[in-house]
Amino acid sequence: MSFENRREYLFVYSVKDANPNGDPLDANHPRYDEESGQIMVSDVRIKRTVRDQWLREGKDIFVDGEAKTLANRVSELKERFNRDTGREILSQCIDTRLFGATYALGKEAFSWTGPVQFKWGRSLHRAEAKFVQGTAAFATKEASEQRSFRNEYIVPFALIAVYGIANQYASSQTNASDDDLDALFEALWKGTANLITRSKIGHTPRLLIEFKYVVGFDGALGSLDERVVLKSLKGDPLTDDEQLALRSIDEVKLDISEVADKASLIEDKIESVRIVKDAAVQVEPLDKLEEIFGGKLKIEVR
Repeated sequence: MSFENRREYLFVYSVKDANPNGDPLDANHPRYDEESGQIMVSDVRIKRTVRDQWLREGKDIFVDGEAKTLANRVSELKERFNRDTGREILSQCIDTRLFGATYALGKEAFSWTGPVQFKWGRSLHRAEAKFVQGTAAFATKEASEQRSFRNEYIVPFALIAVYGIANQYASSQTNASDDDLDALFEALWKGTANLITRSKIGHTPRLLIEFKYVVGFDGALGSLDERVVLKSLKGDPLTDDEQLALRSIDEVKLDISEVADKASLIEDKIESVRIVKDAAVQVEPLDKLEEIFGGKLKIEVR
């Protein structure tokens, strides 16, 4: 049964000495907004993180990340699921139920709008990428004593915020369920923690908030990522130089006052609020959220 309650998500994670989302058309340079000085992460990268976690958990995934044609992937899954049509196959996969898909193979063609969509993530502060070089493990030519060099980019530190929304109307097309959304919530957190490839190690989930609305409500708080303010431990906004010099979560705190204020205006439309936070991060004002939502609020520290 498809889910009936709209949801919104705010996810904040940190990156240290890693490349959060390299651009393959720009020497794998971290995606970057030159005007604002913010590091950027595409929605596709966020979904890949989630999908990879689901693969670790043994869930059925349509876009498994391996290089293969659509026809080959469909053939694999037809045999695995004992299904004949593309719609039947995609309905078995949690990623297509939540993120949608465009399918065109043979005489069958259709498009599913994914109930869950993410904005591009952006760092909550000005940050920069560093170009680093090192020696490779082997020489490039026979009989050469000189090893080749490797070049790469890393981000010394960035706190990245991502906004997502789950649209109950689109879920009726893909049959995405409440269980699917619970799996998404956990995969955002655990998948980020499990980014342990050479270029991605250094990712840490810091804060995840889910607003679940009452059945029938089709509004939204909107762009929760833009309502988070990064402040010094004294409560002051960071200067440009302080933002660029930031290297640890211990140096700052997350102010979600704007999120709390906006949520308080539609408290009667919110069925529940679920928060998971990293023990190392300071988030304010959680006491205000507790005052607003009372028993509807659940906070977990990991």
